[in-house]
Formats: sequence, C-alpha cells, structure tokens
Amino acid sequence: MPNTALVRGYEVVIGLETHAQLHTRSKAFSGASTAFGAAPNTQACAVDLALPGTLPVLNRAAVECAIRFGLAVGARIAPLSIFARKNYFYPDLPKGYQISQYEIPVVQGGHVPFVLGEQRKAVALTRAHLEEDAGKSLHADFHGSSGIDLNRAGTPLLEIVTEPDMRSAAEAVEYARALHALVMWLGICDGNMQEGSFRCDANVSVRKPGAPFGTRREIKNLNSFRFMQQAIEFEVGWQIDRLEDGLAIEQSTVLFNPDSGETRAMRSKEDAHDYRYFPDPDLPPLVIEPAWVERVLAAMPELPAAMAERFQRDDGLPAYDATMMTQSLAFARYYEATRDACRQPKLAANWLMGEVSKRLNAAGVSIEASPLAPAALAALIGRIADGTVSHNAARQVFDALWAEPAQDVDALIERMGLQQIADAGALEALVDQVLAANPKSIDEYRAGKDKAFNALVGQVMKASAGKANPAQVNALLKQKLAR
Repeated sequence: MPNTALVRGYEVVIGLETHAQLHTRSKAFSGASTAFGAAPNTQACAVDLALPGTLPVLNRAAVECAIRFGLAVGARIAPLSIFARKNYFYPDLPKGYQISQYEIPVVQGGHVPFVLGEQRKAVALTRAHLEEDAGKSLHADFHGSSGIDLNRAGTPLLEIVTEPDMRSAAEAVEYARALHALVMWLGICDGNMQEGSFRCDANVSVRKPGAPFGTRREIKNLNSFRFMQQAIEFEVGWQIDRLEDGLAIEQSTVLFNPDSGETRAMRSKEDAHDYRYFPDPDLPPLVIEPAWVERVLAAMPELPAAMAERFQRDDGLPAYDATMMTQSLAFARYYEATRDACRQPKLAANWLMGEVSKRLNAAGVSIEASPLAPAALAALIGRIADGTVSHNAARQVFDALWAEPAQDVDALIERMGLQQIADAGALEALVDQVLAANPKSIDEYRAGKDKAFNALVGQVMKASAGKANPAQVNALLKQKLAR
C-alpha cells in the first residue's frame, strides 16, 4: 500500500520512468559498438546516421535482456509486441524519430519489492519497453554553436515505467536503488550512473487527500540517488507553495540544478499524441515464442530474495545479514566463497559487513575491487574460530593483509606475535598475578560491582599483551573469584 504520510497537508504522488542501457556489444538496430568513451562519432554507422536506404535490424541480445528483466519482476512477456516511431525533432536525432514501443510493449506489469526502513514495500510496474537512445548535443566546447556526437545514437534501452505508487522522495529513492541493484544483478545493465547507463525521470504531483491526481511535472535525467531525493523534495515544496498562492501547476518537463538545489522548467510536457506514434514499417512485429522464454529462464541467476532466504535457511543468518550479503551478485559470490572455505557463515558475514565494507566504502569501490581474496579472508576467520587469534588481533592481521594481500595468514600471525596464549598453566599464572595485585577490585566485585570484574579482565588482557583468550579469561576469573 502507498505511504499516505502528508507534506503540509498534501499527498505526494510519484511515478518513475527509468532508462536502463542494456549491456550489449552492439546497438539496438545496427552493428555499431556501444563501448563508452570513444572519440565523438567514431561509433556511429550508416544506420545510426539515418542515411538513405538503410534499414534497422533488431538486436536479439537486447530482447533477451528485456525477457530476463520481465521474468525477474513477475511480468507478462508479450508473445507479440510492436515497434513504433516516436516523432520529434532534435539535432542529435538524425532520423527525426526514435524507434520505441508504444501500444504493445514487450514487458507488461510486474513489481519491484524493496525495504524502506523496516517496512517491506513493492512498486507496481506499468510496462518496460525496448527503444533506442538519441545522440548527444555538446555545448561546453563550442561558442555560438553546438557539437553533435552520435556515438550514443541507437544504443539499446529498456524504459521501465512504474504506476504512480510512491508517496515520498525517500520511497522513490529506495525503489530506484532496488531497481538499480536488480538490473546489475541480472547482468542486463552495468548501472553506471555517471556514464548515463541508468537514469531516471520522476513524475511528481501533489493533491489533497482523496482528490483526483494533480498536474504532474517531470524531472528529467536524474543520474544520482542523492540528486533524486533533493530534486523531488524541492519540486514538492515548489508545487505546494504555488497551489497555496492560488496559482495553477502547468504540466511541464523540468531539470534539476544540483548547484542551486532547484528545479527549472525546460519545456511544456508533451503528451503521447504530440509524438504522432505509428508502427514502424521497417520492423516486423517482435514474436517471442514460449521456448525462447524458457531458455532465458533456464539461464537466469538465482534472484536476490530467493538467495537471501536460502542464506537464512541454510546458513542461519539473520534476515538483515542475509539481505546485506545479497546487495549485489558479486558480493553474494564473495560471501559464498568465504563461507565455503571457512565453514563459519556468521563470522564471514560479520567481517564482510564490518571490516571489508568499511574499507570498500572508504575507497569508493565495490567488492570486485577488493584486494583480498575470499580464501585469505576465510583463512583469517578460521584462525579466529579455532582460537589462534582474538578478534582484536585479527583486525591487525586484516590490516596487514589488506595492504599486502599475498601474505600467508599463519606466517603473518606468527611474525606479528599475535597468537593467543594456548597454555592453560601460563594463562592461570597471569590471572593469579592480576588477582594478587588487585585486592580492591576483588572486594568490589564480591560486593556486587560488575565493573570491577571488567577491570580485572582488562588487567589480564593487558598483562598478556592482548594474547589471552577473552572467553577463557572470563571463565577462569569467575572460577577463582567464586572460591
């Protein structure tokens, strides 16, 4: 159910349209490369340039990406869908139209689940359809004119359209994060928002509770979750201010300026009839046989929700830990490799959520860039589990491994002198020494002061240079103090 929390007495209504660039080697309707970063106009062929006599040919891999997405969100895969011409005139659109899908999209319905705070939610999808991207107009390096780069023209996109189900900027952002993670998990999009591979348009309106939907304004090309939240929150406030001043909201397309934190109108918003859609006569209907869908389904990876449930069931992980282990497919694979090598699921999850994530976040990189292999982390976790090193000592070993990953864990522990005291007699002698030196703490503990016991534990750990096993120290102290 939508979140009905009000903003200054108004209900916020949000729908998102997301363009996910599909992870294919060639374009939607031509054989030109989709690699990012090439010199302008070096990856645009005759089809992309709309030269006379050229004809589009549909990219089969792009269709399979759409099928894969539809299966993941529980949508209907249309057995027959139609490509249409969406007519508009921009300098970076050589044909004067964009090949898209209108009346019959390839993916119909479905939903994307996510968690907001501790509440499970799901946003319903209207559709997801295949289309081609336009080129890019360049202004910064030109004076009095613009440059046109057609490398991006024809790049395959999956436009994913939601119902107007979201009721806050925070909800829209969490949906977008979940969708972003899903398309990367499925391998259909690299998710690089800086390069424009995943960009969102937010349709925002406000209304009094129970009233019809208000007039929406579309915030275009949001390529950051932080900017999405800021843009929607500003737009909501702007619309409410205008309505309370007795002014009307005009349907329009707006842009968000991250520097000012404000939205500004770009143009009046077009409706479908403005684009004069009609079926593309150069492309036959897209027919997807059930056998094709079955082949794609057979090659699908296990989905995040199913994997998280398996981690809870088979590994005994708490729900939160299992969700964190499935934040990306690469993260899940790293966890599984570590767990299988050390046979300590909970410890593996703790170290991945703790020390590993802390360093990855500080460096601004993902788990794929971890210098530490799962086998090395598993070896360290194994030495914690068998009592060779304490957790504190293990962190010192981890720091050294992160800096120089090729080192052998056991040799490193020995060289750093971090082995826990395994000799029961030596440990008992240390405890006796500390007790003899701290009669006041003994009296305070027997008088019911728990802090005194912790102080004794700390003294034993200090006397052992951190090498005593804390659990053994606790047990031995309690045994001796009970006499």
